[in-house]
Amino acid sequence: MNTLFWILGATILDGMLGLSGIFSLFIRGKYLEKIIKVLVAFSAGALLSGGFFHLLAETLDKLSVMLAFGIMLIGFLAFFVLEEYLHWHHCEECDIHPYSYLMIVGDSLHNFIDGLVIAAAFMTNVNLGFITTVLILTHELPQELGIFAVIVSGGIDKVKAIFFSFLAQITCVMGGIAGFLAMSKVEILSTYLLPFAAGGFIYIAAADLIPSMHKTEGVEKITSFVWLCLGLLFMLAVKIFFEV
Repeated sequence: MNTLFWILGATILDGMLGLSGIFSLFIRGKYLEKIIKVLVAFSAGALLSGGFFHLLAETLDKLSVMLAFGIMLIGFLAFFVLEEYLHWHHCEECDIHPYSYLMIVGDSLHNFIDGLVIAAAFMTNVNLGFITTVLILTHELPQELGIFAVIVSGGIDKVKAIFFSFLAQITCVMGGIAGFLAMSKVEILSTYLLPFAAGGFIYIAAADLIPSMHKTEGVEKITSFVWLCLGLLFMLAVKIFFEV
């Protein structure tokens, strides 16, 4: 029951942070762009480091190297398919406005998967659950800021956009509960879901976040690289000093 409590707490927190996209309405475009660039760079580093040193490392204690990396590759490819066909990605200057509703569907599925991953991590051990929640939150913030701005500019009025964002965030809690119920019956599921999530995190960082950093120039490029390194080092430091 304590595990379910942590899962619910983490998924509700994720959902609340997801609604932060609403604040994009009150931040000037230039400042919003700068904030997103910093968050994207830090998130990229954290996801890479967390995917390899936390989720994958935890899996290697229970699965063979070939199987763990195979599942990680499946996760990598699965996230590619999600992004390709549901237009699920981080964006600062998107021109995919006709797909506003499709982006909401993609975001809902994304959040449901986040809930499953959070459940799998907490059911492995509480410390890994906390780390995984932090990883998800780091990429959730820039993503939601970008998505909310796009769906509003795509023609959906602000009240509807807030309502749809709320519905999309509920799916994270649903994913957490579904994951807890499923993995309570079949415990091995959490072991297989962790490398899958690692592959997804690595895909988001390598194919989505880091390429967006190439658009920066001059001092901004150096700043982005510094934040990328800070994200890497932060998750690595947690692994070393807290043995998580």
